[in-house]
Amino acid sequence: MASSWWRWRHGCSWRPAARIPGPGSPGRTGPPGPHPAAAVRAQMSCFYLVKSLTSACLNMYSISRLHHTTSAMFCYSKPQSGEKYTDPFQLGRRYLKGLYEDIRKELLISPMELKEMSEYYFDGKGKAFRPVIVVLMARACNSHYNNSRDVQASQRSIALIAEMIHTASLVHDDVIDDASSRRGKHTVNKIWGEKKAVLAGDLILSAASIALARIGNTTVISILTQVIEDLVRGEFLQLGSKENENERFAHYLEKTFKKTASLIANSCKAVSVLGCPDPVVHEIAYQYGKNVGIAFQLIDDVLDFTSCSEQMGKPTSADLKLGLATGPVLFACQQREWKIEGKTELPM
Repeated sequence: MASSWWRWRHGCSWRPAARIPGPGSPGRTGPPGPHPAAAVRAQMSCFYLVKSLTSACLNMYSISRLHHTTSAMFCYSKPQSGEKYTDPFQLGRRYLKGLYEDIRKELLISPMELKEMSEYYFDGKGKAFRPVIVVLMARACNSHYNNSRDVQASQRSIALIAEMIHTASLVHDDVIDDASSRRGKHTVNKIWGEKKAVLAGDLILSAASIALARIGNTTVISILTQVIEDLVRGEFLQLGSKENENERFAHYLEKTFKKTASLIANSCKAVSVLGCPDPVVHEIAYQYGKNVGIAFQLIDDVLDFTSCSEQMGKPTSADLKLGLATGPVLFACQQREWKIEGKTELPM
């Protein structure tokens, strides 16, 4: 795990995992696989789908290049001659107009205090990072399947639902962490108390579930229901730790996936299901969202040490104060251990 982390840290591509023999391969019984030429054409088609979405997302967090490797191990890292990157927020804005107004319509409830608590974070001041990724993935899948660059109403609903699930998790996390500020203002639990904050988070989740049911696609419902389970499992993983040094990063990345990346991965998969019938595209959408989600959290964990509270909109070094070891802490510990042992180079 340490060697994988070191390669990622220095901008190198992840190494492919050992491939399981496919149909028709030696050591596995079953019908013969597709013709090699057909397989290559399918892989290239998948590659260009990933390329079209990746080129739109390179400005996030000022990352100059985002390396993404598909299962076919193609990597797109350099722009073509004359190609210009587009701000993903500008590209997705037309599909997210009125996003927070529509979310507040889902929360038409009484009494007034509960309505005020549940709407508290939907003030239009958030980055809407997840909805942007979702609508761009929807646009890419629709363009890949039927050359349409429009986003379906049901796909836009997934963007709303993703933001609602994410916000509900923030409300609950702030209770668990006893956080005092979020997005530059007091948290729900600090204003209304922990018990009411828990209920407000539950209410947002229930409203998201109702909106999800209205889409009427059982596959999509199953995909996004997995997100809520992963959120709970991720919180439990965060409460635990691993004594074995070699298992710490694996534990951290698994927790990161369940708490952060699962929502993005499964939301991307959901809109791909709604826009394209190809299971290969569904898997690519899922893997893209997974890797973007993990990268997003890794960078957020670094910024927790390198930025100030005013820039972050929340207290910095909060995880460290809670005794939680994130990626930068784990990597720093490994560096210190290697120095103590007298090693001049980090292992690859």
